[in-house]
Amino acid sequence: MSFRILVTGSSGFIGSAVSVALAAAGHSVRAASRRPYGRADHDHLEWVRLPNLEDEVDWDPLVAGMDIVVHLAAIAHRSHADGLDYTKANRTATARLVQACRRQGIKRLIFMSSIGAQAGSAADHVVTETDEPQPITAYDRAKLAAEEEIRLSGVPFTILRPVIVYGPGAKANIALIVRIAGLPLPLPFGAFKNRRSLLSIDNLIEAIILCLDGPATLNQTFIVCDREPITLAEMFVTLREAAGHSPRLVSIPPTAVKAMIVAAGRQPLWDRIGRELVASAEKLQKAGWSPKVETKAGLRAMMAPSISGTAGAAAGNSASLAGPDEVRR
Repeated sequence: MSFRILVTGSSGFIGSAVSVALAAAGHSVRAASRRPYGRADHDHLEWVRLPNLEDEVDWDPLVAGMDIVVHLAAIAHRSHADGLDYTKANRTATARLVQACRRQGIKRLIFMSSIGAQAGSAADHVVTETDEPQPITAYDRAKLAAEEEIRLSGVPFTILRPVIVYGPGAKANIALIVRIAGLPLPLPFGAFKNRRSLLSIDNLIEAIILCLDGPATLNQTFIVCDREPITLAEMFVTLREAAGHSPRLVSIPPTAVKAMIVAAGRQPLWDRIGRELVASAEKLQKAGWSPKVETKAGLRAMMAPSISGTAGAAAGNSASLAGPDEVRR
């Protein structure tokens, strides 16, 4: 069955990959973003301009005629953003979108939340949907508030809480790790055994496709992550070897590295790379999702474009089409 689908934030890393994958599957995609979408000539795909989410958005013209809305657009981790920015763009704009979805009779709203809405950036246990949400940042709190707007709206929905998403073209935390892995010197992460759950962009796309009309995913909230977590040391070894380099990891006590990072005023960075965040996607798997990409294989494929010099080298997967990150504009 094919659907008419609005994808917001369609020029971002996730949005571009999702838009192309849905169009390739035969759905008619209305790709909405602040910037012109580079694949607007693709069959089944049209680009429309997305207004500034911090303004009062009239969503009805964008939603009209659609069956499904995949809402990805948001402000995420802007250095100058405060709680009000996040509330306007991530909660208030979503609430207005939900109202338009109700008026236009949308069959399902798929909302891209964040693992941060569930557990912040670290946890001392395996995180599941049954845990009491403990958002830490203003961004995470706004995402959780947006989730509540959706649940109370009466609009059919599926909420996804992905962990950090990786793939060719990834930005933010993954881009930082790739840059560090590419440094021509030994890295002090040999003793880092802390595990992190990651998510391949291709696995995320499969989750979204399942949620388009899957009855088991209707009006549900799901954590989304690859099957197995990976230690920070394994991550750097995998990335370096994929780039054709020796791992060259030095075993410096993590407490010493933490002291340097915290002294530099980068406590949030330590939370993301020095602490654990292991999540479980068992609930989504029971609903029919089967993540096909294993994390180490996905990380190696992510490095393929930089090695070959062509974005098409990543085994032809949809993530290689990812563009600038609309979400982190």
